[in-house]
Amino acid sequence: MTTKRIHYPRTTGQQRKRLFEIWAETGNISEACRKAHVGRGTFYYWQRRFEQQGYEGLENFASHAPEEPVRTPEDVAGEVIALKKKHPAWGKKRIAHELAKNNNWVPVISPNSVKRVLKDAGLWKKVEEAAKKKQIRSAAEQPNSLDRASM
Repeated sequence: MTTKRIHYPRTTGQQRKRLFEIWAETGNISEACRKAHVGRGTFYYWQRRFEQQGYEGLENFASHAPEEPVRTPEDVAGEVIALKKKHPAWGKKRIAHELAKNNNWVPVISPNSVKRVLKDAGLWKKVEEAAKKKQIRSAAEQPNSLDRASM
């Protein structure tokens, strides 16, 4: 039987400080981790920094965000914008589909990336989203053609 793992979110500086204060008082790693609500691996991860820099070393840590997030290439973004200007009625899925079709059906860009590119270019309007929702709502509210025949 396998044991269930507990997921702990990223720790705060205050939480890490509490972890090492409890460890200094009790000398018990398990108890310190339990009271500070962190995993045992977190203790060992921060232990070396604590021993080298003390409590000040527990305050800051490296960001997990990528230094350069992956962005859509300029040529693909240009094609997306050109298609939207040529065919204003096309949405994000249709534009992504057309670009894939022109690339031997290999996806070039995801529909959500198309939307982001169009938003950045000022070609994606919230009005379009609201109008689409209205159309869906009004279609759902209309009585079915079979209901009219039975009247």
